[in-house]
Amino acid sequence: MFDNPEEIRNAAFNKPRFKNKGEKMTYFIGIDTSTTSSKALIIDEKGKVITVASAPHTLQTPKPLWSEQDPKEWWVAVSSSIKSALEKSGIKNDEVAAVGMTGQMHGLVLMDDDGNVLRPAILWNDQRTQSQCDEIHEIVGKEKFINITGNVALTGFTAPKILWVKENEPEIYAKGKHVLLPKDYIRYKLTNEYAMDKAGAAGTVLFDLKARDWSDEILSALDIPRAWMPKTFEGTEITGRVTEEAAALTGLKVGTPVVAGGGDQAAGAVGMGAVEPGVVSLTVGTSGVVFATTPSALIEPNGRLHAFCHANPGMWHFMGVMLSAAGSLQWYHDTLTPSMSFDEITKEAETVPAGSEGLQFLPYLSGERTPYPDPMARGAFIGLTLRHSRGHMTRAVLEGVAFGLKDSFTLIQNAGLGEITQVRASGGGTKSALWRKIFASVLNAELVTVNTTEGGAYGAALLAGVGAGAWKDTASACNECIKITGSTLPDAEQVAVYQKAYPIYQELYPILKSSFAKMGG
Repeated sequence: MFDNPEEIRNAAFNKPRFKNKGEKMTYFIGIDTSTTSSKALIIDEKGKVITVASAPHTLQTPKPLWSEQDPKEWWVAVSSSIKSALEKSGIKNDEVAAVGMTGQMHGLVLMDDDGNVLRPAILWNDQRTQSQCDEIHEIVGKEKFINITGNVALTGFTAPKILWVKENEPEIYAKGKHVLLPKDYIRYKLTNEYAMDKAGAAGTVLFDLKARDWSDEILSALDIPRAWMPKTFEGTEITGRVTEEAAALTGLKVGTPVVAGGGDQAAGAVGMGAVEPGVVSLTVGTSGVVFATTPSALIEPNGRLHAFCHANPGMWHFMGVMLSAAGSLQWYHDTLTPSMSFDEITKEAETVPAGSEGLQFLPYLSGERTPYPDPMARGAFIGLTLRHSRGHMTRAVLEGVAFGLKDSFTLIQNAGLGEITQVRASGGGTKSALWRKIFASVLNAELVTVNTTEGGAYGAALLAGVGAGAWKDTASACNECIKITGSTLPDAEQVAVYQKAYPIYQELYPILKSSFAKMGG
């Protein structure tokens, strides 16, 4: 393990990595180990994407609510993806200055003293650990737990998974010596080092958010050995170097530095340029994610927002998650207008005035996460009259999703972030000009799109570049490489309409909560 990564970085890269006349080009690789696949992305010293290669993973669900993967599959996928990317690009391995890591968060990889994986990894979307979450709150105290970690204990996080193994597989737990996250298992395979980035470590909820290090108090209370937890690093620090064995499998050069990187959402925010307070990342995919950089360890008092360390050194972030964002529009289309294109149904919605003439849509088709962690929440159209047409219903869906995401913005601002100056939007839902205008007006902020589309892998590659000395810091890398490609400003008249409609939206879930619960599964 390197005790002083900053010193090593300065020694290894004691001159700018930019090309002088006659000097060869320098490249950086971002590795993203997601739930479905592993990706290797190569960028040059100007941030241009040179090539991308990926390989799939399989997912195992041996029991209801369980979600597991074999870490060996990740390594096979990563090593083949790196090798393929190098071959496709024609880049020589001595031109790769550094590798950055990202990937799915919260998954538990439990290893023995010899580095052997003891059981399949329990993933972020595994739901078996509710009793362990309740146990954590009882042992530590829910308010105290939130104050230390910045979060409530949820089934997705790593800490309850460790307790589940302890309580249900004691013979495996007894052999445990190391806890890693999925991307950090790949880091181990590349470098033979046990290490973790601080963004990912915060997502275990065994971290002291303010101190940016493991919480001895939480570990002691839960009787999890402190020695199991790896050393943690800021996103741009070097955590190890490629070994001979890894080099033979990947095509990388022996000794290539591997930079800490960050969890998928934190690295994705770097890839969007959302690395400074006031600039918020909004991802509108099947689910929706609101990501806001904070200059200090702000905490939502009731734990309704995730609060983690950022991959940008010395920064933190809030994150709100909505389960059915563009997924709501997909359901609406597939169920009610399957013969029409998305362009056709949104064109109808354009003829409807803002506010859908009083019609509201609750987008809780899969339950909800933020601000209501309620799996029993349900979707609903509310306020239908004979005047309302299909166009009204379509627009109500678009507005309901925007209101649902505004809930996260509201929590973030109330928790102390302050002014939001710009929203950087990505995901399939933001391709619609109408929906972009609705988001901008509901949020009352400029909505911009950027030139980068590779998310976490791109962010990991930028972090690798900073670690290698190509840019002085993360903000400089983002400013140089990430450019705004489009801007949507709020419409003053629509803003006024939505400022009246949003409080009505906020009233609906609390009124219907008990009814939703009675409806059953």
